[in-house]
Amino acid sequence: MNKEKVILAYSGGLDTSVILKWLSNKGFDVIAYVANVGQDEDFAAIEKKAFETGASKVYIEDLRKDLVTDYVFPALKANTIYEGTYMLGTSLARPIIAKRQVEIAKKEGTVYVAHGATGKGNDQVRFEFGYYMHMPEAKIIAPWKDPEWLSEFEGRSDMIAYAKKYGISIKASVKKPYSEDENLIHISHEAGILEDPSKRCPSDVFSLTLSPQEAPDKETALSFEFEDGIPLSVKNENDGTVVTDPLEMIIYLNKIGHDNAIGRVDMVENRYIGIKSRGVYETPGCEILWKAHHNLEGITMDKEVMHLRDSLMPKYAELIYNGYWFSPEFNMLSAAFEQSQKKVTGTSKVVLYKGNVIFAGVSSPLSLYDEALGSMDKAGGYHPVDCKGFININAIRLMASARRG
Repeated sequence: MNKEKVILAYSGGLDTSVILKWLSNKGFDVIAYVANVGQDEDFAAIEKKAFETGASKVYIEDLRKDLVTDYVFPALKANTIYEGTYMLGTSLARPIIAKRQVEIAKKEGTVYVAHGATGKGNDQVRFEFGYYMHMPEAKIIAPWKDPEWLSEFEGRSDMIAYAKKYGISIKASVKKPYSEDENLIHISHEAGILEDPSKRCPSDVFSLTLSPQEAPDKETALSFEFEDGIPLSVKNENDGTVVTDPLEMIIYLNKIGHDNAIGRVDMVENRYIGIKSRGVYETPGCEILWKAHHNLEGITMDKEVMHLRDSLMPKYAELIYNGYWFSPEFNMLSAAFEQSQKKVTGTSKVVLYKGNVIFAGVSSPLSLYDEALGSMDKAGGYHPVDCKGFININAIRLMASARRG
């Protein structure tokens, strides 16, 4: 009798390794799927461990370039930030992981998919929405919401005992007293010692960025070329380095951002399920890119288009954070933001210095900026007397309200 196949999102860590063996012991043919979204891992070792733990097949999928062009760049066009602070590093990576997992399930002829996300976080929602949007008939196995699993595994000690029983190798290193998730966009730190928001994050938590005190006392000048809101290249004006490949650009900006202490965020955010949680994030490359892009919009975007886009951005960020990438409302907003970027073309220069991304000039062949019109020293074809009627007309309702009050 053929076993039912299940595609498991697998990382090689304790949780997903135990889940792999647990599913195998329940009679499933477990196919491990490892998504490379830029995390610092030994993928050959993960593959080896998956086979040793009982996987019948292992997929190692390099999703990094598509992550940049199909997820990071669309978010960039809206300057997407959740709750004014979080640049959505984890949220942007989950849709592509779920999408590819479903593609593998279809290739393998199964509707069973599994993940190891907890029942308190956002990732369970992001993964499962992603599965259903790409395969409505999906049958999802989520052990951390499964009564049978929960009766067997109350915590880490139970999983360690299970791993030892079945010969699953466990990393010898001491686990950090907090949780981390890393990808090409950022690294997140949460839980454990970080759960008390009254205490400052310890300096040794940070790994993708130097502290401002450690950063060199020297400016790094970067020049970006954009076309229709998409970065085509970045040039380091200090040493002449030019990078044009989208993936390599993010990797390069992460390195430059690290050296200049760019991208640290510490916040208490609102999870979709209603729980408040503290997240410490490092997003060096994308913070540089977001600010360079936003600076160029200042001279190339129509005022009303910019203000409308900015008013819609929080909803867009919320949709991404909550796992609604590919939803009808998300696609509608994406189309609007795509249109808003049609003239965001030109050069944007920034200077990096001890945690700061500093405006250093913008120019564009499609600029709406008129130096003579905006000058305080020149008339420039503008007639101040015209403002008298403009103000009078727009003040009518204000005066009526004042009289009533």
